[in-house]
Amino acid sequence: MPPAFRLSYDAIVVGTGPGGASVARELALGGARVLMLEQGSAAPVKGTLAQMAGMAAVPGKGAFFHRDASLLVRALTTGGTSTVNFATAAPPPHALFAAHGIDLSPALAALRDELPMAPLPDSLIGPMAARIGDAARSLALPWHKLDKMIRQQTCRTGCWRCVYGCPFGAKWTARDFVDEACRHGAQLVDRARVSRVLVQEGRTTGVEVIVDGKCTRVHAPAVVLAAGGIGSPRLLHRSGLAPRSAPFFSDPVIAVMGSVDDIDGGAEVPMAGGMSLHDEGISLADLTLPKPMYQAFAAQVGRVDRLFVHRRTLTIMVKIRDEPGGGIGPRWVDKTLGSADRRKFSQGCELAERILSAAGARHIFRSWHFAAHPGGSLAIGARVDRELQTSTPGLFVCDASVIPGPWGLPPTLTLLCLGKRLGQHLTR
Repeated sequence: MPPAFRLSYDAIVVGTGPGGASVARELALGGARVLMLEQGSAAPVKGTLAQMAGMAAVPGKGAFFHRDASLLVRALTTGGTSTVNFATAAPPPHALFAAHGIDLSPALAALRDELPMAPLPDSLIGPMAARIGDAARSLALPWHKLDKMIRQQTCRTGCWRCVYGCPFGAKWTARDFVDEACRHGAQLVDRARVSRVLVQEGRTTGVEVIVDGKCTRVHAPAVVLAAGGIGSPRLLHRSGLAPRSAPFFSDPVIAVMGSVDDIDGGAEVPMAGGMSLHDEGISLADLTLPKPMYQAFAAQVGRVDRLFVHRRTLTIMVKIRDEPGGGIGPRWVDKTLGSADRRKFSQGCELAERILSAAGARHIFRSWHFAAHPGGSLAIGARVDRELQTSTPGLFVCDASVIPGPWGLPPTLTLLCLGKRLGQHLTR
């Protein structure tokens, strides 16, 4: 049966990724009547390949292929892509937001007190990440431990389930904030597809949502779209409030891999350490992945000779800050690399190969590029103002789509800061 909606709410939040969950939590803590609508499922996370594939690998829903055969993925589930990410807490690009009159420092300081956020101790860093870090530092590179949103007392060595969805409660995800919002009176409805935003006399009045095949209109004076860099511009277009296509950035990644003879591993927390070359727009990190994902990377580039050496393969992620372009349309997502992007990848991959060689790796090869951070499609200063409000009063956006420019690092912590700031603004 469809859920029993109230006649009206103070706020409706569409999407429960880091931005949406953070807004909903702040509003609920402030006493607002909040409805959270999530297109994906709220089923408990099992940490299995099958469940992860259902969240993020269904073509046209969680996975999108571009003309140059690259792959863009997102997760449709409660908690959004934070459910299957690597729990890396990169600090916000303060200058990028300060240029638009936005100070995220107060929100960041509060979140650092509220969340498990720290580098992993040596006891939780696997042998592959340790080998890569030692090799990078031997080349005088600024490799360092990365902040992870992980409850270290619950995390375990020899585990590979971060990317499948941690079933042990060690990895912090936006589901934690969703749960907290619900404990303070917010209502969550999953498997709910919002078809359009309702507007009357030029102002937002609510949304039209489909649950169990039944279309319902739900009303609120404030609506926050947090459906992600792909979902939010599509929803605005369906509502007649945005153009058919929106350019975006995606933080594309190439995995550079090589095998060694003296490690038998393959199961450890990924992105324990890394480095960022800000001026060049390139970042690197260790990236030990589950066996099926590694084998998919090897197979896609024809390295069948490396299919069965997962436990001995060191992997470095090379991520670049790509130029905005392409388009997110009603039924497609397409973005190819420009010449400047390809030069960045060439520089970053050559550096990764140097590190792997210093680590004693052989048979080094590269994957095709893929991405998981679509953003900038409703950028601050272009489609929303400094309070994240669109040109339609009462309609806000709080997800990666509002990031005002390409950045090239994980956006989770930035979105949590934006959500806290917006939630406090709406509460006031």
